[in-house]
Amino acid sequence: MTDLWRLPATELARRIRTKNVSATEVAKDALARLDAVNPKINAVVEHRPQDVLAQAAAVDAALARGDDPGPLAGVPVTIKVNTDQAGYATTNGLRLQRELIAESDSPLVANLRKAGAVLLGRTNTPAFSLRWFTRNALHGHTKNPRDPSITPGGSSGGAAAGVAAGIGAIGHGTDIGGSIRYPAYACGVHGLRPTLGRIPAWNASGPERHVGGQLMAVSGPIARTLADLRLAFTAMSARDIRDPWWTGAPLDGPPVPKRAALCLQPDGMDVQPEVLAALRDAARRLEAAGWQVDEAQSPPLREPADLQAILWLAEFRRGGNVALAKEADPDALFVYAQMEALCPTPDLNTFMDALQKRSSFVRQWMQFFERYPVAITPVSGELPFRDQEDVESPEAFRRIIRAQLTQVGLPLMGLPGLVVSTGLIGRVPVGVQLLAGRYREDVLFAAGEAIEAGGVPAAPVDPAW
Repeated sequence: MTDLWRLPATELARRIRTKNVSATEVAKDALARLDAVNPKINAVVEHRPQDVLAQAAAVDAALARGDDPGPLAGVPVTIKVNTDQAGYATTNGLRLQRELIAESDSPLVANLRKAGAVLLGRTNTPAFSLRWFTRNALHGHTKNPRDPSITPGGSSGGAAAGVAAGIGAIGHGTDIGGSIRYPAYACGVHGLRPTLGRIPAWNASGPERHVGGQLMAVSGPIARTLADLRLAFTAMSARDIRDPWWTGAPLDGPPVPKRAALCLQPDGMDVQPEVLAALRDAARRLEAAGWQVDEAQSPPLREPADLQAILWLAEFRRGGNVALAKEADPDALFVYAQMEALCPTPDLNTFMDALQKRSSFVRQWMQFFERYPVAITPVSGELPFRDQEDVESPEAFRRIIRAQLTQVGLPLMGLPGLVVSTGLIGRVPVGVQLLAGRYREDVLFAAGEAIEAGGVPAAPVDPAW
């Protein structure tokens, strides 16, 4: 029998629903894969095998009764440790929160359960989910299963590393500055940052987020195939009124022209030749699938990135900096110091101006999508960074944050972004980011699937280094 952990979620769900294989068999296989590869990469930092098997048994029991277990019937899915899962600590990579046990599921976790997913384990994040690298003093260091010399990305580095290594078919991630998109890129898988309000999310274990987080932070899926990403997105998007930002927009919008803008250097950002080559390769794949692709300059991202930092850092400046000092995580202290240096504390007028300008940038981008329903942009200006490079020096940090313009600028507008892995350069992944208008994830999937079909299908990797 094929190793079940190698199969995509769509195929696993089909086999379980048709009783070709049981959810319990899939769960046991997933746990065995976790035991085999996780010690090398430290993607999953907590899992309870008996809990996993009990969830799988419930799926099998539902099928035996003739009930519909849901579209994700028995599919192993991981959950990031910054998100409430009943009975587990919502650590966010912090020693300070190692005893913060969630009493209830976050809406997105509840939606995954309702869809029949089996929650396999909790994935690592940097302290405070603050970096594009994944290491903290509580859970340790996550490695990229493709190449340990490069970052697995962050903050959802554990989720992406796990998916890439075959630990679960789908990983849950969060994104306020690239934390889904960049790990997917670095690990050679796909990741979706959905539109603000598309996937309901809320942690009852913590206080309400400040306005920056409410406007920019989202949850979304990471997977090895676009079909799996679409399946997970649909399940995670179900209604939950506990999130006041949730919007019940249709998952499929009206038809749009198959026209894309190729934005090679958005807002003048520096882009490495290898990344430019990947962008042009993706454009050729779209053209081969019948799309019209024009080179074009994108609307602004540089000022949105600056405003994103103002709104995001406001959360830390209202108490988070105290937690930073108490946690005393050396990586987080260094990174936060660099971010503060690049983004001086705003006064009230500056903060209000940032909120006011946001509408202008949303308008510019939505008008752009009227002409080009999809934009093809770099995920980063560089190939995945050397692991831990951001804490080597202030100069290294500044270079890295410049390369991440498309990661940081997008969340201000609440727009969706899809990262599609397009191949490898040696062992180093490369890919592209697709952007579309609000609630047009369907357009992103259509373009992404055309790009995916023009390349080599993604498959789990063995960390054989």
